[in-house]
Formats: sequence, structure tokens, C-alpha cells
Amino acid sequence: MRLKKYTDYSLRVLVYVGSKENGELSSIKEISDSFGISQNHLSKIVHELSKLGLIDTIRGRGGGMRLAVEPVDINVGHVVRNMEDDFTLVEWLGKSEHDCGLNTGYALTHIFNDALTLFLQELDKYSLHDVLMNTVEVNSVMEIGE
Repeated sequence: MRLKKYTDYSLRVLVYVGSKENGELSSIKEISDSFGISQNHLSKIVHELSKLGLIDTIRGRGGGMRLAVEPVDINVGHVVRNMEDDFTLVEWLGKSEHDCGLNTGYALTHIFNDALTLFLQELDKYSLHDVLMNTVEVNSVMEIGE
């Protein structure tokens, strides 16, 4: 499974804005320069994060953005769920056996749905505070290609 760049950039914006001291404002230009993301794309992301109540935006000269809530109240799973528009892991997931051409498709559908549920539950364990304080404990390390 791969999250969209939109979700990745949303999390980056939250980390960048959340890392500022004492409510210091961040600008779209700053974030754009820092991560090499287009300002137009960031504007859409900031608008969405603002609609979710996660950041406050201040317009005009000297404006910018800051977190609207404490980092501990920003759940990583919540952000991912709201930024992703499609959690379909496999194209045929959710189709009938006849549509996917597999007589075991129904069992695989449940396996993938369970895996997605566990993935999101794992993200739900963490807040932006955990990320900013680098307090995320790694329970296991898996080498790709083992």
C-alpha cells in the first residue's frame, strides 16, 4: 500500500508547523522551499487541514499558519483517513467472485480488509506529539527482500 503524495505532504506540513516554537507562524513559501513542493499544491493541503480544524491560517501581510490544536490532539490515523480518498488495496477487492474471476476472492477480500484495519489501528496509536518528540518506539524491524 502506498499513501498518496497529498497525504505525505499533509503530514509534512503538520510536522513543520508543529515544530515551530510558541505559536510562531509558518508560511506556504517556507514549507515549499523546505520540502520542494509546489506552493499551489501546498495551498490546497493547507486549506484541507484548516477545514479539518488542525491548523489556523492568518491572511495578509505577516500572516501564515499554526496548529489549531495541541500536537497531542492530532492523531496520525485521523489525518491519513481524511487525506486519502481510496483505501482499495487491490483492484478487485470488494467485487463478487464472478467479477474478479477467483473462487477464493472472497477470502482474500477479508484478509486485505483485516490488514487495512490493522494498518489504520497502528496509525491511530500515534499523535503529532509522538512524531515531534521522536517518542515512537519501533516494535519490529523488517528488511525488505528477506
